[in-house]
Amino acid sequence: MISNVNTIFFDFDGTLHDSITVYVPAFNKAYNYLVQNNLAKERVWKESEICHWLGFNKVDMWKKFAPNLDEDVIEKVSKLIGDEMAFQIRSGYGYLYEGCSSILNYLKNKNYTLVFLSNCGSYYKNLVKEHYHLDLYFTDMFCSEEFNQIPKYEILRQLKSRYLDEMVIIGDRFHDIEAGTKNNIHTIGCEYGYCQNGELNNSDRIIKNINELYTIL
Repeated sequence: MISNVNTIFFDFDGTLHDSITVYVPAFNKAYNYLVQNNLAKERVWKESEICHWLGFNKVDMWKKFAPNLDEDVIEKVSKLIGDEMAFQIRSGYGYLYEGCSSILNYLKNKNYTLVFLSNCGSYYKNLVKEHYHLDLYFTDMFCSEEFNQIPKYEILRQLKSRYLDEMVIIGDRFHDIEAGTKNNIHTIGCEYGYCQNGELNNSDRIIKNINELYTIL
């Protein structure tokens, strides 16, 4: 059990939200746009390849995936992804992990301060806040777009003085563990999410199911 925690920072996609069902069609729509405009070669992407990009902010994702794209193209394909994910969520294809709402309610009732911290955009953050009623649980909600797409560890460095120690960050990707490590706060890695091999090795704890938080916090 991690003792004396007051503040919990939660990643969203792959931590609370099983988002691959909404991200795959969005990714494919954006990639097809690149193909149709002779900016990429036609190919079929495996789901395992696509989920690698979940958790990156917009700037880092496109810098690594297609570093030669012009800025206006990046804005176009990013909007395609965001709009399609929104459509898929509103159509009922996205969902929180089983037990997620209950664990968030449990933590809130134990007087933890819960803070949403995602590498998503503002539109997506507001959409999921409304769709999943996240304001019932989270004191504050932040996304990378509100901080000009700087790395998550830098965002956390700016935010942590607003909240009480001890703190923990919970997430499924290296961005989350790096954020905690570089800010000297506890880390819990979510193996059930979209982590790649070895990404969570530096976590203080690793969980295979979100319901394990009942016994850790």
